[in-house]
Amino acid sequence: MPAKGKHRRQKSTLITRGLVAAGTGGAVVALPLFGATGAHAAEQAAPAAVAGTVAATAQAQVQAAPAAKAAATTTYSVVAGDYLSKIAADHDVAGGWKRLYADNRQVVGENPSLILPGMKLTLGAKNPAGAAAPKPAAQSAAPKAAAPKAAVKAAPKAKAKAAEQTRASRSTERAAAPAAAPAATGWVAPVTGGVSTPYRASGSMWSSGYHTGADFIASSGTTVRAVGAGTVVSAGWSGAYGNEVVIQHADGNYSQYAHLSSLAVSAGQSVSGGQQIGLSGSTGNSTGPHLHFEIRTSPSYGADIDPLAYLRQHGVAI
Repeated sequence: MPAKGKHRRQKSTLITRGLVAAGTGGAVVALPLFGATGAHAAEQAAPAAVAGTVAATAQAQVQAAPAAKAAATTTYSVVAGDYLSKIAADHDVAGGWKRLYADNRQVVGENPSLILPGMKLTLGAKNPAGAAAPKPAAQSAAPKAAAPKAAVKAAPKAKAKAAEQTRASRSTERAAAPAAAPAATGWVAPVTGGVSTPYRASGSMWSSGYHTGADFIASSGTTVRAVGAGTVVSAGWSGAYGNEVVIQHADGNYSQYAHLSSLAVSAGQSVSGGQQIGLSGSTGNSTGPHLHFEIRTSPSYGADIDPLAYLRQHGVAI
């Protein structure tokens, strides 16, 4: 038979009409083919999609930043019995009452001891105990410079010296605290702190329209001393004054010590100048720990005279 008359068997192809036949153990799976044009388009679309995701994430972070900052700041309404150190401790304010006062000075005014119920104070972000402060990005990114060996060796000595100086300073302060010895006349200031609110300061917070005494700076638990020798007329609760002590002196005048957290004397007891009569506090109608001190011509309210001028007349330097 002539060769040209033979039928040639066609070779079967694995790709037919856009399908790929894959054999696995006799099973055949038809897979669609993607043209070169479609693959090229997918490659171009991938970077664009990633860029879009990054841009959307960055925009979300920018929009969330003000909300996070606002969430870190809260407003607190002062209630009766509050004082700055108590609020700062209760709400973990970083920097304590000094930071709280600095942030709210326009609201509180010049005297940090005089905060009134209803005042709105801004509280900063909380500072959880033991939380490590985050390092600035610039510091974490920059390579650390190697410290000189001499500086490394000197660091522990400098640290020990600083700690020793701090201990010595505290010892000096503790030794100086009770050193408010009576003057040659036997008179002394009631506490070692300065005056926060002067005598006759005006304001609606006082029922008489003015301050009938002088407020001394004194944290809760500060030792309060009799300014001069005399006899305790009363020692106990006195309404708006909280725990108070009233002492009659030899010249016929009376000294009053109010808002005490505890008493160390009782009525009828004789005291000397500089003797401890109690501890300062914030009892009664008080906006925070301090000592309210008065000099009176009688043991009762309303007979006040200038307490600082009186102490100066008796040789006390204030």
